[in-house]
Amino acid sequence: MVPHEQESPLFIYRLATERQALLSTKASRGIPSKAADRLLVATWNLTNFGLQQRTDDDLALMAEIISWFDLVAIQEIADSLAHLRLLMSYLPASYQVILSDIGGNDERAGFLFDSDKVSRLELAAEVAVPPSDRRYIRLRGVSGAFTGFDRNPYAVAFRAGALEFTAVSAHLFFGSHAYYDEDRRALEAYALARWADQRHKAAGAYSRNILVLGDLNLPIRDNSSNVYKALKAKRLILPKHSTTMGSNLAGDKDYDQVAFHSGGMQEAYRGHSGVFDFDRDPFFADAWAVGPDYFNRAVKYHIADHRPLWAEFEI
Repeated sequence: MVPHEQESPLFIYRLATERQALLSTKASRGIPSKAADRLLVATWNLTNFGLQQRTDDDLALMAEIISWFDLVAIQEIADSLAHLRLLMSYLPASYQVILSDIGGNDERAGFLFDSDKVSRLELAAEVAVPPSDRRYIRLRGVSGAFTGFDRNPYAVAFRAGALEFTAVSAHLFFGSHAYYDEDRRALEAYALARWADQRHKAAGAYSRNILVLGDLNLPIRDNSSNVYKALKAKRLILPKHSTTMGSNLAGDKDYDQVAFHSGGMQEAYRGHSGVFDFDRDPFFADAWAVGPDYFNRAVKYHIADHRPLWAEFEI
């Protein structure tokens, strides 16, 4: 991970003002309130988390957003957990965390969850493809050979109400926009989709309800992308979001996704999901007054360069 460069001059804000801006933005962006019979799930790439020198107020604002959801898949967590532990101190005491160890790019992945709503079950494992199975990870029109995940997706089993499921927090390889890097990403996407399909169909699987969450580095949700075709090749459902913008700050990429198969997760899905564009009016209004470039630098340094993506399930 390479920390983003801090904005110059340093952006100074009042925590109370920006927290209120987030709350008013939540109300206008359609994020449901928590309910006893609903599970609000989100995924959020926290962006160089633990490397960038975020302030206590930055972490308090991030915790405010996270606290709106019952279960949050997180990515780009550094080896040092000092910032994560400080973030946890701003969340309600019922929130817990579970993490993988570091993989490619020295990143961890994991989950934050409200233990008053969500119980962690026995399963916690990294997703890997045995060397003997790697020959099956191939797609028409995609070059290269699959040699393993750069960052192994992290799978954890949970229960919320009557719904039991295995959730995966994934951050697929990016590299660049060059075709060979996108092909490598497509092979990772297919390997993840194949694993999810095998677990979904296996009678002896810990849970046949598989929920794939994370930064899948999907450039666009259509068949012009090999990554999209790879995810769909094993019957993963990527529900259409109720919002229209992408999850990156520019709003033009569909990097972050929530996906599942038909069956229990599809039946539980309420048809409500969307990208939370926290970085819109009136958030960081004083930075926006300086100019869009300054605003974007401030947002991605103090908060993140990805927006959270959320979905609602019946439990």
